[in-house]
Amino acid sequence: MTLLHPRLRALENSLGVSTLSPIIDPKLSDLRIRLWLKRDDLLHPIISGNKWRKLKYPLNDALVKGADTLVSMGGAYSNHLHALAFAGKSLGLQTIGYVRGEQPKIFNRTLQDLSQWGMELRFVSRGDYRMLRAYKDSDMADLSSNQYWLPEGGASALALKGVSEIVAEMPIDFEHLFVACGTGTTLAGLIAAAPVHCRVTGVAALKGAGFLNREVKQLLSQNQIYTNWQIIQDYHFGGFAKSTADLEQFVRQFYASHSITLEPVYTGKLLYAVFDLLQKGYFKTGQRIVVLHTGGLQGARH
Repeated sequence: MTLLHPRLRALENSLGVSTLSPIIDPKLSDLRIRLWLKRDDLLHPIISGNKWRKLKYPLNDALVKGADTLVSMGGAYSNHLHALAFAGKSLGLQTIGYVRGEQPKIFNRTLQDLSQWGMELRFVSRGDYRMLRAYKDSDMADLSSNQYWLPEGGASALALKGVSEIVAEMPIDFEHLFVACGTGTTLAGLIAAAPVHCRVTGVAALKGAGFLNREVKQLLSQNQIYTNWQIIQDYHFGGFAKSTADLEQFVRQFYASHSITLEPVYTGKLLYAVFDLLQKGYFKTGQRIVVLHTGGLQGARH
C-alpha cells in the first residue's frame, strides 16, 4: 500500500462515495439482464470520476518529490485540465496547462474556471500540441526540477494504480465491464484489475480510434498478456466531441428516466452503445453488466 502524502490524504478524505447503482429498465428485465452504473461522478463536483482515479498517484508522486508546479495539456473543454487545476489549487501547487488551438477572445466556462483556479494557460498550435503528445510519464523536456509533467488525459503508468481501485470497490460478480475510452488509460487500468472471466469493453469517443489498441497495450504490463478486452469504435457519432440529435435525445431521456446526468462526449456515447448492443442481442440472458460513469461533465456545459 502506497503511503499518501498528508496533503493528498486530506484531499482524498474530502471526497464523496462512489456507489454502485442498479439501472431499472424494461429492456433489461425482458432478458433478465442486470446492469449497474458505478457512480464515480459522485466522488466530487470537480475532481470527479476517472479524473481523480488517474490523478491520485501521480499527484502523490509529485508531492513526495517536492514539486511545486504541475504541467499538463488538453483541449479547451478538457476534463483533465479542469480537475488538475482544481486539485493543484487544493494542494497548494501551481499549474500550467498547454491548451490546443489559438487563444479565444472569449473564454468558455471551462477556461474561465482554469484561470480562476490559477492555472497558467499556454495556447499552442495543433502541430505543437501533437508534438507534446510524445512525452509520456514525467519525461517532458525543458522542465525545471520543481515542475512535474502529466501527459494528456493523465495517461501514465502511475494512473493505472488509481484506476484499478475501482474494481476493488465492486462487491458483486459481473461478466461485462464497460467504460468510455479517450486515451485508453482508464480502460488499461480496468483490464489489469478485472476478474479473468470478465470482458472489459472500451467505447471509443473519437473517430479513427484504432491506435488506442496500441496505446492500451503499451500502458499494460509487458510481462503479462491480457485477452479479456476490446475497444468498440462504432459509437463516435462523427468524432470527438461530435454529437447528433439521436444522441442528444438519448442523454435527455436517460436523465428523465434515471435522474443521472450524462454528457455527449463520453458517458452519453457509452450508455447509448450499451443499450444499442442490448437491443442487437449482444448480451446473453441473465448476464450482469457494470458501466463506469467516469464523471467529467464539461461536455454538458454551454
